[in-house]
Parts: sequence; C-alpha cells; structure tokens
Amino acid sequence: MWYVIYSDDVENSLPLRKTTRPAHLARIQQLVDQGRVLVAGPCPAIDSEDPGEAGFSGSVVIAEFDSLAEAQTWADTDPYMLAGVYARVTVKPFKKVLP
Repeated sequence: MWYVIYSDDVENSLPLRKTTRPAHLARIQQLVDQGRVLVAGPCPAIDSEDPGEAGFSGSVVIAEFDSLAEAQTWADTDPYMLAGVYARVTVKPFKKVLP
C-alpha cells in the first residue's frame, strides 16, 4: 500500500539539511530503485522553486510499504529525523486515484 510521509522541519533547518542531504537522498534512492516511490521532495519555505536562504518547511514522500508500521519505522529512522532536521513526521495510508 502507498503511504504519505509528511515531515515538518525545525526552524532554521537549512544548515542541517545541507550536511545530511546525501544520506537522506541515498536512502530514498533505495526505495526508488525498488520501484516503491510515487513522489518525493521538499516543501520550500517561500513561494519559489529555489527558496535560497529561506530554506524548506518540510518534505513529502509517497512510497509503498507493506504496512503502516513499516512506513512509520522507515520515517522515524530517516537521516533528517535522526539529525534533527525534522520536528515531527506524520505517516498516513494513501490511496492513489489520479492520474
């Protein structure tokens, strides 16, 4: 089943994001390589493709897992979560309808 993982950043997360980004992306790439990612990306803190120093307010990953518990465990052990980039993570089942 698909699960949406929505993560809220702590204030001024950009320096932590920059140092932890390679590990975070490598972990998501493993899911991509397994064909388990529908979409993933950050949420800019301002209305801009490149928010610059404004940074990001969070991230969204929609990926396939065997259960809500597995998705939650994956989210809880994300490098951004472990490094303190994320203040909180919400994981919910997701039903893809369109397209």
